[in-house]
Amino acid sequence: MTNVLKNDKMVEIFDLQSVKEEIMSYFEQFMQANQAYVALHGQLNLPLRPKTRVAIVTCMDSRLHVAQALGLALGDAHILRNAGGRVTEDMIRSLVISQQQMGTREIVVLHHTDCGAQTFENESFQEYLKKELGVDVSNKDFLPFKDIEESVREDMQLLIDSPLIPEDVVISGAIYDVDTGSMTVVEI
Repeated sequence: MTNVLKNDKMVEIFDLQSVKEEIMSYFEQFMQANQAYVALHGQLNLPLRPKTRVAIVTCMDSRLHVAQALGLALGDAHILRNAGGRVTEDMIRSLVISQQQMGTREIVVLHHTDCGAQTFENESFQEYLKKELGVDVSNKDFLPFKDIEESVREDMQLLIDSPLIPEDVVISGAIYDVDTGSMTVVEI
């Protein structure tokens, strides 16, 4: 009975949203959608630590619905995202906090097919940014890659080699296919 009422409320909010949709910014639309989400969400009182004790390093790509693809619910895992899903200094910083403060003991490196990080090379992108933004970023590595499997292996190895990631942490890797939703395991 509660879900029926919440669903009716959600429909009412989305009907109101569709009327205003043309004149509202995306952020305003997000705030309207959040009202419907709150109505369905309820008071979960989830614990701070992720239930599975897993942290997932993945890409910011909007075609990747990591939680759904892996059968995760709210509170199950830390999902850390950046361009290309690459292991960077900041990603390691987040993983150290995830492990040492939140108790995660497993890391999954999850890259995907048709990644934007495969569409450029550092040198040409650096030149483009200098021309477009007037900023010299010749010393900046934007971490592009050509071979998806190799990028997963490289990132897994960075985690294995990091003194900040304990040896007993399980590190796995996979590639998500954006067309089918299927995943392929990558071994190091």
